[in-house]
Parts: sequence; structure tokens; C-alpha cells
Amino acid sequence: MKSLVSSLFFILVLTISCKSDKKENTDAETSVIKWTDTLIYPEETHFKSLKQVTFGGDNAEAYWSFDDKQLVFQSNNTKWELNCDQMFVMDAEDTFKDKIPQMVSTGKGRTTCAYFLPDNKHIIYASTHLVDDNCPEVPERRDGKYIWPIYESYDIFVADLDGNITAQLTNEVGYDAEPTVSPQGDKIVFTSDRSGDLELYTMNLDGTNVKQITFELGYDGGAFFSPDGTKLVFRSSRPNTEAEIKEYKNLLAEGLVQPTNMELYICNADGSDLRQLTDLGNANWSPFFHPSGEKILFSSNHESERGFPFNLYMIDIDGSNLERITHSETFDAFPVFSNDGKKLIFSSNRNNNGGRDTNLFIAEWLK
Repeated sequence: MKSLVSSLFFILVLTISCKSDKKENTDAETSVIKWTDTLIYPEETHFKSLKQVTFGGDNAEAYWSFDDKQLVFQSNNTKWELNCDQMFVMDAEDTFKDKIPQMVSTGKGRTTCAYFLPDNKHIIYASTHLVDDNCPEVPERRDGKYIWPIYESYDIFVADLDGNITAQLTNEVGYDAEPTVSPQGDKIVFTSDRSGDLELYTMNLDGTNVKQITFELGYDGGAFFSPDGTKLVFRSSRPNTEAEIKEYKNLLAEGLVQPTNMELYICNADGSDLRQLTDLGNANWSPFFHPSGEKILFSSNHESERGFPFNLYMIDIDGSNLERITHSETFDAFPVFSNDGKKLIFSSNRNNNGGRDTNLFIAEWLK
């Protein structure tokens, strides 16, 4: 779920060059990108093979359809005539080096966090287009620190795969975004500031039966259901000291959040049995359940002294057995398993020839 988080780290990534002498492996006759292991660092033993999907711009938050045949993702690739993030749908076997995928958002405003609905024919996503056709302004740093905009113009919509909006699920004043769907196909979890703070809520697929499930001060977001739909994992930036609380409230009053320190939390789907999962320091975010439901894959820079690199890690749901999965020099994030557990899609700066692009990669997963 990007949105907020990816905006920040994509900006960070732009300032760092990624060393790579890896070459893409293409079929000269068909121009189809092959599965290859030349994109995998030697220590990445959970990847059997790796395929690059996109080749330019910032591409992130790719999520599988329930039948694993399609993916929806967001991109701001200027070669696709984009000024800010819009939503695209692709077949799971496709790649986009010399062509443009099908846009399924309106092309207006800024969008974030698309997710398939169980029928595989509709998606949900958040968009600002009702307020302004133009991209909303991106805030500058504060005292040298990165901040995220919490656009109050975000609402959550349903669209078909032709890009037609078929329903509006939220209509509250303020920020409503970051929706994801339970694998059971019955609930949506999302983040909203309708209470005056950034909390998690659940609702039915038609937008009814809205329930607040987190209640502590701080930003709670980027939530995902476990494979059986009984649990949620999410990122949180919760202020503790008087100075942190004051800074958080002041920024939130301006529609801003500072993401410097985040940890992961886990709870039941109704918000009960809430507990902190990580205590690593720095930014721990973009969590997603392993297909077993017993582990969490996430992105973190907790081993970094200067903010970089971000790599993927895996941890048991009791907080034990932390394991590093990727060994990037700059940025790996947004890991999402296919529903059958055989593949993992994520965003990375690898193989960008030292440039600024963040692309999508699909790995065949080894347990």
C-alpha cells in the first residue's frame, strides 16, 4: 500500500545510485522477458528465479487477483504520460518494456493502493479526483526530514477493469485510503482519519458495517489480512514522548505524517489481541503474510546507518526468527505473495543501470 510510504521512499531512492552490471535476458524472436536468475543476488536463497516486469518510472504496490491470473499496480512512469500515480492492470505473465499496460483509474488526481475484489473483475482504490483533476501538491521536507501528505481528498472507489467507477465506498470528510481485501472475500480494511487520528477500520465489500479497530494515538496503516482472514498485520508510527506527541499532532493538523520510525503490529481481524511484532528501530513497513500464515515478510532499513538500504525480511508472527531475504544496495519493498504461495512480486531498484527507476519483479518462491 503505498501511498504514503512509497511516496517517501521513492523520493529517497532517487538520491541514491544502484550499482548493477546485471543484464536482462530476452528472447530475440519473441521479445518476451524470460525468467532468469541473473537478477538475484547470491544470498537470496528463497528465490528460484526472478523476472523483471516494468522498465521505467516508479512502479509499486502490485497485488494479485484472487485467481492469480492478473495484477493491479500503480505507476508514475512519465513515458506513459503520467504526472502522478495512476492504476494499471496486467496479466500475470506480461511485461512492459516497450508497451503500456491498461490504465484502470480515471487518469485524474492521484491514486493509491488498488486491490482486486473476489470476482476478479473489479478493483478498489483510493483517489483524489473528485476534488481536483490535477495531481495534488507534494510537500517539501521539514527541517531536512521527509514527510507524507495525508490528502483529505482521498476516497475509496470500486472500478471495473475497463476503468469505469461502479461505486464509491467512502464519503467521509478527510483521508480514506489504503484499502485491502480479506482472502476470504468478505471484508476490507483501510486507514481513515475520521476520528481525528489515523486509525484502521474494516467494512463490508459494499462499504457498509464500518468499524474502527485501532484506537491508540499515531499513524496505523498499510494493513493486510492473514491467509485465513483472522488476523491483520500493519505498520505504525506511534509517538511516545511529549515532544513526539506534539510533533505528530502538529503535522497531522496540516495533513502530514513523518515516517522516520515505524514498527509492525499484529492483531485479530476485529482489532483484539493487539501486540507489537517488531522492535527493530528505523522504518519497518510494507508487511505481508507468508502463505503459511505463520510468518510476515516486510521491508526495513533497521540495519542501515544512513537510511539505506531497504531490504526484505521475514519474521515469525510471535516476533522470533528474523531472517533477511533480499540483499539490495538501495531499495526492496512491497512484497506480496500470490494466493497459491508460489510467487512473490515486489518493487526494487535492482537492474536500473544506476538510475532512479523502481520496478516490479516477480520471483518464484522457495520455502
